[in-house]
Amino acid sequence: MSFQLYKNRNIIERFFARLKQFRGIATHYDKLKSTFFAAVQFVSAIIGIN
Repeated sequence: MSFQLYKNRNIIERFFARLKQFRGIATHYDKLKSTFFAAVQFVSAIIGIN
């Protein structure tokens, strides 16, 4: 496995670990798919800013 591939995989794994810290996303409380994806996008933006 190449170093670049491992580096990219590590970035994705760390992103999902941070995403799971938000309780509403981790437990999937939203019933509607559109509301859930909006919450995921919002949290992703917060993570991206920090």
